[in-house]
Amino acid sequence: MSVLRHIPNALTCANLVCGCLGIISLFTNKIEPAYFIWAACVFDFFDGFAARLLKVSSPIGKELDSLADMVSFGVLPAIAMYTWIGTSTTNQYLPFVAIFIAVFSALRLAKFNIDENQSDSFIGVPTPANALFISALPFLPKSLYAQVYSPYALVVITLLFSYLLVAPLKLFALKFKNFGWADNQLRFTFLAISVLLLALFQAGAIPFIILFYIGISLGSRLAGVETK
Repeated sequence: MSVLRHIPNALTCANLVCGCLGIISLFTNKIEPAYFIWAACVFDFFDGFAARLLKVSSPIGKELDSLADMVSFGVLPAIAMYTWIGTSTTNQYLPFVAIFIAVFSALRLAKFNIDENQSDSFIGVPTPANALFISALPFLPKSLYAQVYSPYALVVITLLFSYLLVAPLKLFALKFKNFGWADNQLRFTFLAISVLLLALFQAGAIPFIILFYIGISLGSRLAGVETK
């Protein structure tokens, strides 16, 4: 058990490494930073899953997780957005709007750490979901790519999703206490549709999956469907 208890934190550190490598990739232009964000999301999911499975959750693990998330899902997408806005405009000040992503990600993570009501659901868009949306923008279909990559469209996306990070919106969490259909209808439905969209449109589907996640969460709340 002494070795097993370190597995969740090791996965969290792998998340952090992915974030650092993603930042480096933005300066070297050798690898798309999205790949590192996606890998970080995998490690971020499994560190919590492993902690619950092994029953080794700890305060240091929670803090380490937030620090890793800040790098991978706050700083990395902010630098990526800064780069994209900078290459699409001659306005030297406009790219600095991207800093909002890092600032509001920090606020989001800080609120999550002190809010005991976010164990089974989230208030505001989670930082990994926000990072996934931003990271997949370069993979959008060509018909949308030119419109999205105008500098002012990127600024609007930045401001909107920065707000959604801290908005008072209750969204379901992909945390399974069991795998029964009754307690996880919403999760299974979301996962099934997401897999279908990914199979049809590959990485270009990710922004739409995130929008669907927000929509189905809000819709389920209005319909009175609760997740456990």
